Amino acid sequence: MSVAEHSEELLRQVAALPTLPGVYRYFDAQGQVLYVGKAISLKKRVSSYFQKNHGGTRIGHMVSKIVRLETTVVRSEAEALLLENNLIKTLNPKYNILFRDDKSYPYLKMTAASEAPPAVAGGSAKTGAAPQQFSRVAYYRGGVEKKHHYFGPYPSAWAVKEAILLMQKVFRLRTCEDSVFSNRTRPCLLYQIKRCSGPCVGHISAADYAQDVLDAQKFLRGDAQEVMRSLEGRMMAHAERLEFEQAAELRNQVAALSNVLHQQSVDNVSDRDVDILAVKVQGGKACVNLAMVRGGRHLGDRPYFPVHVEDAAVLMDVDDEAPADANAALEGQVEVQVLQAFLAQHYIGVPMPSVLVLSHPVGKALIAGLSEQHGFKVTALHQPREQRRAWLDMAQTNAALQLARLLAEEGSQQARTRALAEALDLTNEDLDALRIECFDISHTAGEATQASCVVFQHHAMQNAQYRRYNIADITPGDDYAAMRQVLTRRYSKTAEALAQAKHAGVAPSGSDRLPDLVLVDGGKGQVSMAREVFESLGLDLSLIVGVEKGEGRKVGLEELVFADGRDKVYLGADSAALMLVAQIRDEAHRFAITGMRAQRARVRTSGGKLEEIPGVGPKRRAKLLQRFGGVRGVTMASAKEIASVDGISPELAEEIYRALH
Repeated sequence: MSVAEHSEELLRQVAALPTLPGVYRYFDAQGQVLYVGKAISLKKRVSSYFQKNHGGTRIGHMVSKIVRLETTVVRSEAEALLLENNLIKTLNPKYNILFRDDKSYPYLKMTAASEAPPAVAGGSAKTGAAPQQFSRVAYYRGGVEKKHHYFGPYPSAWAVKEAILLMQKVFRLRTCEDSVFSNRTRPCLLYQIKRCSGPCVGHISAADYAQDVLDAQKFLRGDAQEVMRSLEGRMMAHAERLEFEQAAELRNQVAALSNVLHQQSVDNVSDRDVDILAVKVQGGKACVNLAMVRGGRHLGDRPYFPVHVEDAAVLMDVDDEAPADANAALEGQVEVQVLQAFLAQHYIGVPMPSVLVLSHPVGKALIAGLSEQHGFKVTALHQPREQRRAWLDMAQTNAALQLARLLAEEGSQQARTRALAEALDLTNEDLDALRIECFDISHTAGEATQASCVVFQHHAMQNAQYRRYNIADITPGDDYAAMRQVLTRRYSKTAEALAQAKHAGVAPSGSDRLPDLVLVDGGKGQVSMAREVFESLGLDLSLIVGVEKGEGRKVGLEELVFADGRDKVYLGADSAALMLVAQIRDEAHRFAITGMRAQRARVRTSGGKLEEIPGVGPKRRAKLLQRFGGVRGVTMASAKEIASVDGISPELAEEIYRALH
């Protein structure tokens, strides 16, 4: 589309733009956002798109789709940068470099300890100690509370669990739930293997335990040597007072801590909190590897893979204004563009350290914007020395390895997609857009029945589009009825939208299109049920394929069953098409099972279930939990046993029993 082919209203809007910093957004005819960009001068930047003939390039393809423009004026380039990336994460524009919003990092949580036991029941049966007196170490995700202590974030759940194991080995801190703590009468296995000091049964005083907690917190903040000196001093003091048993305990603690420090090779604790980021671009794909150092300890790393790298890189080459400094002149490099996009998007609403070690230099405006957003000075280094150099080399190596793995996997997945399309004579010419939806049913003897729907598209499983369906009003264990219900719920609105579009003589919108293939986990019975649903909705029966287990239910012997009457097909154990079918089927099964188990656990063990029963308030609930050691214990109790609890009448006991069963 040339400039003359754009509407006069759009061109007038472009001509009237101010020469002020701001953010602009381009939209297509369907109202979908195409691109979000920032500018020091909105007029100069936006006009450049409409004053040149970009031909058949990617830029020209994007510009030809623009039918509407929105702009927001801001006070500075830093504000424009922050707004731009907030909008990118919110709107997911097609021509921007995008990183998946996966920032729910895990933390190590230490609960705050109260100085005195609470007045309500809940102490250990043997000692009267309350769990609130003894800080607990736990794995945690979610919003933080000021009263507790949080350490991290950690790059993975594995890293947090390693840290918890360290807290158990060296400082012997408890990890048990308060309900377990309150009902212990003898020490558990963790005490026996010297992973806990046994506060639940009075094997350590609250004051000594608090000192261990304090030492653990200092260690996690990077004060390992200070903790070592403190432990050695306390050990010598006990020895001088001839308290050899206490001195021996501290000696073992010192030995454990010394062993940990030796294993982790923490020889540089001047850098307490640092993020190391390395980027690698190859074959139209990119990887940003983020490594985290917290408290002077390297906690591991995590790879991130952006999308739209090629389109966004071409647009950003044209989009860059004249460089204001030496760093800005490097913005034409794809690696730098990817790294800058990651920094700007990743640290929105996420705590960040004051030091970043980077594989490539980035613009000063970006670092200034991050500093302004977080309220402290952020330092970015791209030519580090000594320990920082070693960390960066490690991150660069991991980025290259992760990208090579991704390219190999994508090549394999594309081959599998092509093989399946050829095996089933699918007519979709664009294999990248081929969409497969797979359904599975899961329950335990009819309890907590759930159906899952997983989606395969763009040669990968699309986790964000997965759906679970709670199945109700069927005979427990009736998988056929469950499949009928989930397919009806999933496709009835789509069928209605397709019928309306056909009646109006217009093409259906993208959100109303059917998948190219509907897989159901099952043989003739499930396929027959799916055929009945599709016939009632007026949908194409050729879309339905059942995955029937082979002889002896052996993997690799599966056969495909068709709803439109075609003969069954055996693809072969080594078939790439069958590998893809099995991958999708297994993912649907996994997703259904995890949902079913979570649903069942909520029914059986949720503390909130008691609160929902009329007549069971906080006091009665506390008595029930204390008497039976948790909701599971209440669930396993008979109505007569429940009635033996003080304040629970036989009638209320019957009501509680019915509600939990």
